[in-house]
Amino acid sequence: VAQDQGIMLTAELNGRLVVQGDAQWLERLLLNLVDNALKFTLRGGRTIVRLAREGQLAVMHVTDTGVGISPEIVPHIFERFFQADQARSSSKAGARGAGLGLSLVKWIVDQHHGTIGVDSRPGEGSTFTVRLPLSPTY
Repeated sequence: VAQDQGIMLTAELNGRLVVQGDAQWLERLLLNLVDNALKFTLRGGRTIVRLAREGQLAVMHVTDTGVGISPEIVPHIFERFFQADQARSSSKAGARGAGLGLSLVKWIVDQHHGTIGVDSRPGEGSTFTVRLPLSPTY
């Protein structure tokens, strides 16, 4: 998808990290965040997935060079059915969804006893950061 859209997608993995949880839900979490990053990044942009360890946490950053999110909207992006605002959705044709993607991501993170946050600047892009506890046997 990234290649078809002219977006460079890279992964930076810092070692092997193991979290305890449902593999299918964790995959959905990653896919939703990457899909959103690609959806709001213009041709020639970049999306980076970084995975690293911080103490007893696995930390994933999904960063894009996309259109960004307005500060007044950031507090609402994880709400069910919240549409990601007209500025983002009009930046790329067809970039609208049902408003469930990020609320599902938040639910998955919560079910795995983690946290999620976002740092975004309009016109510069966004970074979504997920922190999940490492497996106790890791």
